[in-house]
Formats: sequence, C-alpha cells, structure tokens
Amino acid sequence: MSLAFLLCILVLFVIAALGAPVAYAIMIASFVYLYAAGQSIGIAGKVLMDGLYQSFILLAVPLFIVAANIMNAGTVSDRLLRFCVAVVGRFRGGLGHVNVMASLVFSGMSGSAVADAAGIGKIIIEMMTKSGHYTRGYAAAITAASATIGPIIPPSIPMVLYALVSNSSIGFLFLAGIFPGLLMGLVLMAMNLWLSYRRNFAVEEPVPLKELPRTTFRAFPALMMPIILLYGIYGGVTTPTEAAAVAAFYALILAAVFYRSLSFRVFYDILVTSARSSAAVGLVIGGALILNYIVASENVPGRVAAALVGLDISPLVFLLLVNLLILLLGCVLDASTIILVIIPLFLPACRELGIDLVHFGVVAIVNCMIGLITPPYGILLFVINAVTRIPLVEIIREIWLFLAVLIFALLLLILFPGITLWLPRLFGYAG
Repeated sequence: MSLAFLLCILVLFVIAALGAPVAYAIMIASFVYLYAAGQSIGIAGKVLMDGLYQSFILLAVPLFIVAANIMNAGTVSDRLLRFCVAVVGRFRGGLGHVNVMASLVFSGMSGSAVADAAGIGKIIIEMMTKSGHYTRGYAAAITAASATIGPIIPPSIPMVLYALVSNSSIGFLFLAGIFPGLLMGLVLMAMNLWLSYRRNFAVEEPVPLKELPRTTFRAFPALMMPIILLYGIYGGVTTPTEAAAVAAFYALILAAVFYRSLSFRVFYDILVTSARSSAAVGLVIGGALILNYIVASENVPGRVAAALVGLDISPLVFLLLVNLLILLLGCVLDASTIILVIIPLFLPACRELGIDLVHFGVVAIVNCMIGLITPPYGILLFVINAVTRIPLVEIIREIWLFLAVLIFALLLLILFPGITLWLPRLFGYAG
C-alpha cells in the first residue's frame, strides 16, 4: 500500500467518524490521494465526467425515485393497503401480515427501502398502534424489517448501482431479485405469526370476501406497474433506463388522471423532493467513481483476487466471509457506499473463483438491506423514528428477531444459488 493510498483511507475514516456525510468524506479523501500522489486534481473532474457520460443507466435512479414519491403522495398507497388488508388481514397477527405484504406489493413500485418505510410504512404503523393489539416498538420494528424488501423486488435502485460497477444485466438482476424478495417476506410473516401466537395478538375483524373483488379492482392499476416494467425490458420494448421513465410516467398518469389524487402543487413538491434525493445519491456516486479510479490505480482488486486465489479458498467460504464483512460494514455504512466502494473490490475475486455475478450481486444487496435495520446506525430505524416519533430504544428492542430471520434468509440465498438464478435462467440467462 502506497503512502498516498494510506493517507486516503485514513482521511476517509477520520472524516466519516466525525459525522460528515460519507460522500464528502470520499471526495476529500480522494483529493488528498491525488495531491499526495502528485497527480492533478483535474483528474477527479475527468473521471467523474467520463463515468457519468458513459453511464446512461444512472438516469434510472432519479426516475425510480420520482415514481416512488408519486405513489406515496397520491391515494395509490392507500388503495394498495386496503387490498393487503382484505387479503391477509383476517389471520392472526393480521396487521403484521398486512405490513409485510404491503412492502412486497409497494416494492414493485418504489425500489427504495426509505420510500417504503416513510410512506406506506407510516400509515400501517398508525393502523397497528390504533388497533390496540400491537406495541409501538413492534409495529415500528416489523415495518423497518419489511421495508428492506423494497430494493430487492424490481424495480431496485441498489441493483442499478450494482449493475454500474459490475457490468451485469439490470434485467437479469431484476428477475433474480423476485424470489429472494418473496423469501424475505415469507420468513418475516412466519416470525410475525409465531410472535402473534406467543403474545396472543387478537385477530382483526376480517374484510368480507364479497368486497375483495372491488378492492382488488381499485388496486389493480397500481399492481400492474412491476408487470409493465418487466414486460418492457424482456419484451424488447424498452431498455432498463427507458423502463424507469415509463414507470415514472405511468405513476404520474395513474395518480393524476386515473385516481385524480395529484395536484400541481403536490407534483411540484414531489419534483423538489426527488431532486434532493437524487442529488444525495449522485454525490455518493460521484465520490465513488473517483475513489474507484484510485482503487484501480493501486490495483487493489487484483491484489485481493490474487491473495484469495493463493489461499485456495472455496467459493462458498469466500461468499460467507464477504457477506460477514458486508454485514458488519452495514452497521456503520449506508448501502450505496458499500455497493459503490466496497463490493467492486471483490468482483475480480468472484470471477476468479467462478462465482456468478448476478447471484453475488443479489446476495450482497440483500445483505446491504439487512444493514439498514442493524443497530446502531441502521438508517431505517432513524427514518421510522423521525416520521413516527417512536423512541429508538423501543424499535431496537423488537428488531432482533426480525433481523435474525432475515439473516437466515440470506444464508439460504448463499447456500442455494438456484433460489436467485432459477428465474433469470428461465428467461435465457447463461450464468
């Protein structure tokens, strides 16, 4: 390791530890490296512009953010929630099941865990606490846990970022995320059911079955979004980036014309909020592009790959060790930083060991999502605390069992790659 790179790493961790945004820490550390290595600071601008210019795929990020915010602002989320209540609200622990199912359904529109938690999550927490059957901490914990499904089932902003650094197909990544997302929902529902019997949660009053067709019809246009998205990509109609534009336009037409729930004022606020969110992600991406140039200059990925191959490590052990590292890093770093900065270090080793990059990407993203609810710095815990004012200590007290079953689901995905790769292979993926 060169002195310049050592200074870069040191500055990065010091600034991040002081509480500065990770994007700023990455950029400042990168500038320190360039100065210490005797390279022109202008290289950072060239790398940044080249990276953005050659990454048409990045346009999908703000478009998915806009689509999610439109879905949250209108009555779309309310209609989806009523549909979920009608389907699974009749079972013991019904509103807990509704919480998980709502995340499964809404994840097909947002691609963002934060959008899921702050939007439809806030509504379902209020429903659960008002029913009197659930504590505030339990309602918040299962909401945070289920929101992790959002970026797994397509569309997915983290998968777009992973495709950027790995050159993997977004379409196959989207397909590969469907079954893992359903598995995460299944284990969360199973835990909710077990706790419901253990704590004797009351059964909610069921929605009459005769109302189910009408409720389904009202939610049907919103339920079509992920189908339209995947058909556009695999029907050869759109590229993934164009599909993101279609998703945003469809959400706009749905909220403004079909459901008539979107005013010009609200739409303006949505665009402003989306621009801020996109800028925050863009700063991380920009910093990561510069840092990745530095990492490549130091040949860090090649050295990591050579070291692992020299150890004669098996692919399964490698996957387990990398995922353990990502799980630990998830306690202190946000998902975007891990995907853009940490994961690229291991991609050459994956290729050397014959690990499928689509499988590795989905597993790593699931792991990053678990990090969003891992104390002490799980961002979803803070988001729910901010929108509901439920004390963090109450949320953390209830989160551990849900965290455990999600880690169990992650282990299944590592041990059985077919869960991830079966659907992509069905559509022609050769991996």
